[in-house]
Parts: sequence; C-alpha cells; structure tokens
Amino acid sequence: MANEGLWTVRDVSAYLRVPQETLYRWRKVKYGPPAARVGRHLRYEPEAVRAWFREQAAAA
Repeated sequence: MANEGLWTVRDVSAYLRVPQETLYRWRKVKYGPPAARVGRHLRYEPEAVRAWFREQAAAA
C-alpha cells in the first residue's frame, strides 16, 4: 500500500483483489468496507477494511 495512513480506492482494490469498479458498485448498494469522502475522493481506514474482510470470511 502507498502508506499506512488512509487508503485510496486503488489501495483497497489491490488489497481485496477486486476491480476498483466493484468498490464503487458496492458503495452504491451500501455493501463493502466503510469509506469516507474527502472532497470528491473516497478514503478508507486500513483497519476498517481488514475488519470488514474478517467479518466476511467469518460469515462464509
């Protein structure tokens, strides 16, 4: 990842190995890891993305 600050859509896409478009689609249907808008950009907290992934893995 670029840094351990906030992650970009590209960072989360690489971490989850899903296309960036998938993250945007998930956001529209209120699914996926939580993100916040910073201006017109989405930013993710790395630990929130990891926690979301763990929840998904536990539910499977």
